[in-house]
Amino acid sequence: MSSKTWDYIAKIVMIGDSACGKSSLTIRLTDDTFSDNHDVTIAAEIGSKIVPVDDSVYIKLQIWDTAGQEHYRAVTRSYFRNATGCLLVYDVTRRDTFLHVQEWLADLRAQADPEICVLLVGNKCDLSETQRQVSVQEAREWAAANGLMDFVETSAKTGDRVEEAYLQVAREIYYKIKGGKFDVNDKGHGIKINNAKYGSNGNGLNLDGNKGKEAKAKGGCC
Repeated sequence: MSSKTWDYIAKIVMIGDSACGKSSLTIRLTDDTFSDNHDVTIAAEIGSKIVPVDDSVYIKLQIWDTAGQEHYRAVTRSYFRNATGCLLVYDVTRRDTFLHVQEWLADLRAQADPEICVLLVGNKCDLSETQRQVSVQEAREWAAANGLMDFVETSAKTGDRVEEAYLQVAREIYYKIKGGKFDVNDKGHGIKINNAKYGSNGNGLNLDGNKGKEAKAKGGCC
């Protein structure tokens, strides 16, 4: 997928308590690797991945993997601005991390675009059921009650549903671009269009993500 030319760049943030696996999820997506020994994130680190959102449309996800420690909270909040998507992560074997997602969501919504696409992610589902402290039903009901786009359980260790989680967010961002909820010409929305393909104003892009005939005639797209 990374060899494809992107149509958009979208900023997404990874948020949640420390040691929930946010960095491991990002590394699993970008490098398809996993390590039991991972350094604590200081403030934020960035990764990227180009993913398909339609038959001929690709979004480059600019992933801001933020720190979960309380003493970095003020810095972390600053990364929420201009984000178009978010993976809100907790550890299915640590109930306190699930209880804290309400605080994380409140911080996010105070700083980010009201249309931000938020997916609740329960990580470490590979661990035994005897270790589980948060049920699938409880998490799904919480996500629905708080207006989140969806809920998914993942395992950064095995890779189970990791790519699916990011794809869900990417596709929701694309649907909102198509629906006019994210303006590609408004830098405040954290979306960048590929000017080389579509021109500086995105004039060569129809709502279905394809190049328009009019733009082709004017030479606005190759």
